[in-house]
Amino acid sequence: MLEMRGLTSAYGAVVAVDEVDLVAAPGRITAVLGANGAGKTTLLRTISGLVRPRAGQVLLDGADLTRARAEEIARAGIAHVPEGRGVITELTVEENLRLGAMLGATRRSTRRGLDQVYEMFPPLAERRRRDAHVLSGGERQMLVIGRALLGGPSVLLLDEPSLGLAPRIVAQIFELLRGLVDEDGMTVLLVEQNARSALSIADVGIVLNLGRVVAREDAATLAADAALRHAYLGF
Repeated sequence: MLEMRGLTSAYGAVVAVDEVDLVAAPGRITAVLGANGAGKTTLLRTISGLVRPRAGQVLLDGADLTRARAEEIARAGIAHVPEGRGVITELTVEENLRLGAMLGATRRSTRRGLDQVYEMFPPLAERRRRDAHVLSGGERQMLVIGRALLGGPSVLLLDEPSLGLAPRIVAQIFELLRGLVDEDGMTVLLVEQNARSALSIADVGIVLNLGRVVAREDAATLAADAALRHAYLGF
């Protein structure tokens, strides 16, 4: 279980995440929603060790990771897929994937992990020896998710995975995420600007405004709350 207690992060005098309490449970997708500037990306960056918190705690299965380095957090089982995809276009698809297995995976576990990713994302299998620059936007998103999975995480942090993708590709990727959670019991924390799509696959929805949690409901209840949607989610 991933837990935040009073988590606060700031850039100088600007508080981006303000005393956030949040629990993301195994086998569930927790959607973190809100307008631009609400603190969603900073929340993920704080959890993964890329931003140092000013106060509060980050706990994984009871272990305190608040002051851990990003590499230590990754080794503990938290994988972060940031906005922008981060594909290394000069490397092949498989070389990009293997980067995800660098934190201590054995050759056998890497091979098994590659086979699982190729089964999950057939377009990557077809292009495994091609340079990554040939991939479409949707295939690049598959690649960075697959690369994160190669590390064998128990928690997956996803920042705007639908950004710039056609609705059909978004639906495909979200369906695969739902399968990961249902079949493998993974914990997924999903930051999304596309609130409607995120709530369609999430179990729980959290709404941030100016760094604070202003709503916390099961996803269906949140999607049905017209006043809250209009105030914070834009649909």
